[in-house]
Amino acid sequence: MKTTNNWRKFIGTLLFAATGAIAISISAPRMKTVSLVRKANASEEPRLIEIKAKKFEFSPSEITLKKGEPVILRLTSEDRTHGFLLKPLQIDTDITPGGATDIAVTPEADGDYTVICDHYCGTGHGNMKMKLTVVE
Repeated sequence: MKTTNNWRKFIGTLLFAATGAIAISISAPRMKTVSLVRKANASEEPRLIEIKAKKFEFSPSEITLKKGEPVILRLTSEDRTHGFLLKPLQIDTDITPGGATDIAVTPEADGDYTVICDHYCGTGHGNMKMKLTVVE
């Protein structure tokens, strides 16, 4: 029954490869580049800003960016899926627990913006906001 053993080895190898691919795709941070913002020069190293979401807050609750400065917003969730919506910079993404979502941003207009969670997460959901200020 050599043919049966070859099939078993083939199926086993396929399952092993599929499991590895799934594990990598789940654990690898996602990277989303926001459109309609200036692309960073190759020589500019983006600043990393970590933002944690949990019922019913973003931490930090306020961040300041410089106009024209490339940054990476690394979004994580401590408890459940939250939304991260900032319409003026065309950011609309999900933050899922167990991983990180990276968003590359280079703001081109100064001002004060409000980030909101657009996934209902309980009775305090309406207060889940973060202030993002862009300065010259």
